[in-house]
Amino acid sequence: MKAGVKDAIGALLGTKIKNVAPVSGGDISKAYLLYTDSDTIFCKLNSSPSAKAMFEAEVEGLKAIANTKTIKTPAIYAVNDIEEGACLLMEYVPSKRPDSKELEILGAQLAKMHQISSDYFGWENPNFIGNLPQSNRKHDNWISFYSEERLTPQFQAAINQNLLTKDDVPGLEKLQAVISSYCPDIKPSLLHGDLWGGNFIISENGLPYLIDPAVYFGHSEIDLSMSRLFGGFGSPFYTAYYDINPPAPGEPGRMAIYQLYYLLVHLNLFGRSYYRSVKEILHAHF
Repeated sequence: MKAGVKDAIGALLGTKIKNVAPVSGGDISKAYLLYTDSDTIFCKLNSSPSAKAMFEAEVEGLKAIANTKTIKTPAIYAVNDIEEGACLLMEYVPSKRPDSKELEILGAQLAKMHQISSDYFGWENPNFIGNLPQSNRKHDNWISFYSEERLTPQFQAAINQNLLTKDDVPGLEKLQAVISSYCPDIKPSLLHGDLWGGNFIISENGLPYLIDPAVYFGHSEIDLSMSRLFGGFGSPFYTAYYDINPPAPGEPGRMAIYQLYYLLVHLNLFGRSYYRSVKEILHAHF
């Protein structure tokens, strides 16, 4: 971290930063622990033109989840412009490897969060998935929301980057017909929106926290499908979740349809290594 950035953050916090330690694991932003005389603070830095907007959207999502009183999120201290970008400062939550009981708690708390509903699909504001814009234009129909606000923008981004061709991509009518065949009437649920294993932590005292959300009201199975994309969270998590929100008929068939969105995001963020996975779902279902 540059000295000027460190000093600017110290001024923002109103205290002297004694030490800075980098934190590994972030693909989009750089992360650090900031040590003061009285606290340890988690800091994210990003130098992209949209950095402040990304962090503000992240804060909005964290606060929306916290306000449900179902599952914890870290406290927010500040979002601000700094030299060459923006910073997000929040509570540092020391974490541990989850045990079965803690995964059960996470599953039960997520199920209760998913019971928070709305009269629309979408969100009040656009936000981001990774550093990609995520449109949340409101719809009263899940099929139109998922096809028009989720899949279609990612298809177009992949075409623009020459990662997919127009022949690879189904038209909107075909897209909606297939999604409709898999999806019954869907009730909106408050979603984390990017629920992979790196976006939850278990505190040292065993409490689950959600981080890095991309929130909106959508089908609850979206979060479950993403959770399974890179290995899953373990049977205690899913058992506890389904004890509260039992699985709906046809859920296994919808999983690939919902994972397609995240594979397209990964294709657009990280390149052609995800092309085969995207093509397999398109070939199998569309």
